[in-house]
Amino acid sequence: MSPGRAVGLHPMTATNLADLYDLPPMEWREIVTHLDAGIAQAPGAGGPDRHTCWLTTLNPDGSPHVTALGALWVDGSFWFETGATTRKGRNLSRDPRCALSVALRDVDLVVEGAAEPVFDPAVVAARAADWAAEGWPCEVDESGVALTAPFSAPSAGKPPWLVYRIVARQAMALSTVEPGGATRWAF
Repeated sequence: MSPGRAVGLHPMTATNLADLYDLPPMEWREIVTHLDAGIAQAPGAGGPDRHTCWLTTLNPDGSPHVTALGALWVDGSFWFETGATTRKGRNLSRDPRCALSVALRDVDLVVEGAAEPVFDPAVVAARAADWAAEGWPCEVDESGVALTAPFSAPSAGKPPWLVYRIVARQAMALSTVEPGGATRWAF
């Protein structure tokens, strides 16, 4: 894995986006607590009904490409996988900037940053184990740095699938419960 800042618990700055309504800034630690509790894809697991992660990448003309995917939150970062020939894979190889959004039970969250492919065999194996524990029977392929499985989301393309880590630059959250709040953090 290349060096980079994991979101973890240490934002550099916080900006209260709800001071117009005299609401205090949200605490990043509370967001991390929600994420650490899990973002399962099963219906009824969270958000409005489940946790769907949406990844936005940039097409060659600069327009956004948005797709749903099964992301993981591990070690203070979001992780996902995709094939190199998918639109998101091609977009990320050209321009790693991206945003990932997810509706949690009490907060809507957007994380912006750069998606870095991970080629450390130990890290790829650890993420494969994490996805397998969530019910997707993936495993590390013969290269040692990509994944394979009997199936994946159609948008992932054919295996092998590369594992990506999002290195966050900023995050924004909107509370969906009382008392409310909205905050942006820079990392």
